[in-house]
Amino acid sequence: MISLAMVEDDPQFRHAVRRAVEATDDIRLTAEAGNCAQANTLLDGPAHDVLLVDLGLPDGSGISVIQAARRRWPDCAIMVATLFDEAQPVLDSVRAGATGYLLKDALPPQVAAHIRMLHQGGSPISPMIARHLLVEIAPETPQPETALSAQEQNVLALISQGHAMADIAQRLGVSPWTVQTYIRRIYQKLGVNSRAGAVSEAWRLNLLGRPD
Repeated sequence: MISLAMVEDDPQFRHAVRRAVEATDDIRLTAEAGNCAQANTLLDGPAHDVLLVDLGLPDGSGISVIQAARRRWPDCAIMVATLFDEAQPVLDSVRAGATGYLLKDALPPQVAAHIRMLHQGGSPISPMIARHLLVEIAPETPQPETALSAQEQNVLALISQGHAMADIAQRLGVSPWTVQTYIRRIYQKLGVNSRAGAVSEAWRLNLLGRPD
């Protein structure tokens, strides 16, 4: 039997969850609170398997309830049920210890299935919320620390075409030693140590172009 506690101030939503849970034979709603103060009292009692928390409570934020529950009921799975669909409340809830985040408009009909999933170690998340999380954690495209100069770009383009150092020097009207200096700088900026590595990295970063 899964024991459920709920912290929610909307009586209609509480009633909807209560009815959905009563229709099951494996979940029991055994504790309810309507604000942060009542939630703190609830958390002083026996731990529950699952805690359903609203973020917009009349006397504070549900984030504080999540943080307190994580300390007092460390084995309890915490799920947010709220109207807040912005990125910041989602991140704050996850950092506080919630492992599920669902929007109220679609929750009551599937609440029992979500509670079971959470209790079994899953993380039920509304699709819109999942998108927020993906956007926040997506890595930025790595960029070279220093851009190539125009002449270094020319040398790189000629290297990619297979030209030897002497040929590159002749085409650019500089000495081979100058070309060697350009190549060394290119390797350093691209973080490589060979012509093949330079060409491969240049293609990846879209740096290759025609020489002036």
